Amino acid sequence: TWKTIEATFTGRDGQTHTVRYRVLPDYLCIGSDDDFIRMPMDPHTAQRLADLFGAVLPTRKMVNDIYSQATLKLTPQPQPPGAQMITSPYFLRHQEMIERQRAGRGLGELTAGHKKDVCITNMLDRAMAQGKRQVAIYGWHQQNGRPIQPLSTIHESTYADYSHGIRLVDQTVNLDGVDRPIGEVLNDPQLWRLLSDEGQIRNTRAHR
Repeated sequence: TWKTIEATFTGRDGQTHTVRYRVLPDYLCIGSDDDFIRMPMDPHTAQRLADLFGAVLPTRKMVNDIYSQATLKLTPQPQPPGAQMITSPYFLRHQEMIERQRAGRGLGELTAGHKKDVCITNMLDRAMAQGKRQVAIYGWHQQNGRPIQPLSTIHESTYADYSHGIRLVDQTVNLDGVDRPIGEVLNDPQLWRLLSDEGQIRNTRAHR
């Protein structure tokens, strides 16, 4: 069930704009409500699912806004780094850690802080200009609101580890009471500020 996030921006003309967009309450999982796992995936798989659901992945600003408006803020639980980070036992162990922390809370609550987000960003274009196909990750907010993971494209685009989560954003947003494609707002020379903190974003895909 989608949850609504709201952001506002006042332009130089003094006019205040409001955008409302819908996001998944948690990261994508496989399984049932009674037996599931939050599933890390690379941006190719994530983008394919986003396309199927009529969605996009979030920007850094969206991740921040989702965290600030989440009703359940979990504490990051890093595991020891190493080659095992990309293995299924690590995926499962992290799932179990999250569920122990989430114990007693129902499914469907807007939840954040427990994974890094795979994102869309202009940094992917800059990497592509250097002949690199990368994945963008950001987040894992601590209880003080500061993310452990700065926006980064350090990993190549087939990489995914236990800390990565996929949160879909509906590609139709409501801007000042009118439904608009999210790509139009992100590419608008003024209104991009509602959804981005790095300027206009022309390419809303999670990989290049």
